[in-house]
Amino acid sequence: MGDVKMIPLAVNGGIGFGAKLTPKQLITLGTYLEEDTEVELTTFQQIIIKVPENKLDEVKQELEAVGFSVYKVGNYVKSLRTCGFCQGAEEEGMPIAIELNRRIAGQEVPFTIRPAYTGCPNACGEPLINDIGVIKRNDHFELYVGGQAVGTNARTGVLLRMGWSQRSYMNLWTR
Repeated sequence: MGDVKMIPLAVNGGIGFGAKLTPKQLITLGTYLEEDTEVELTTFQQIIIKVPENKLDEVKQELEAVGFSVYKVGNYVKSLRTCGFCQGAEEEGMPIAIELNRRIAGQEVPFTIRPAYTGCPNACGEPLINDIGVIKRNDHFELYVGGQAVGTNARTGVLLRMGWSQRSYMNLWTR
């Protein structure tokens, strides 16, 4: 590629239950990779690829057309990490998770922020060990902040607010 500047992109299969991709997504992703190219899979269910700067918009559009969500790499709010096991979209609040991700993912911030969401108290999406964590408990939500998964100062997040209704919770994230 020589003098062409390569731009990293973070892509994932969208917000849903688990980190699932379709064959069409994999084939499309493969068209932008050389045979010996390595891709990075992050803990936030994102695949990091590098694309030529002059084809950035074209690549982004094609990836989004097959269902990928595409994000910038760096000091941004990461895409919402979700549970990989539950299947009850309405019961577990997946529409709320999708809307929350739409509102906050990709926002430029002074340092990377990692949010997570889970639709039940099992907390499989690891909301307690991320910067921002949300747990849906029955018809209400709990908001945790300050979790950290690794390092000598690893800790669970602090419960900032509990018992919010869906309406009150979504009003918090209004831009």
